[in-house]
Amino acid sequence: MGIVINLDRVMRQRGISLNELSERVGVSVVNLSRIKTGKVKAIRFSTLEALCEVLDCQPGDIMRHEHAGT
Repeated sequence: MGIVINLDRVMRQRGISLNELSERVGVSVVNLSRIKTGKVKAIRFSTLEALCEVLDCQPGDIMRHEHAGT
């Protein structure tokens, strides 16, 4: 399975839109949308840190590793 992105869940819990998150994090809506849908191969630590800061969460809240049998 690999890495599963839960950014949409965290955003919903915090009541923040993609546009607002984009403005506050300083990352384009297009790039955040790609992260949210898991269509990226990498994420910069600075972006991950900014997401965690704005969303008041830990990296593990945004993503997790899922084994094939899980």
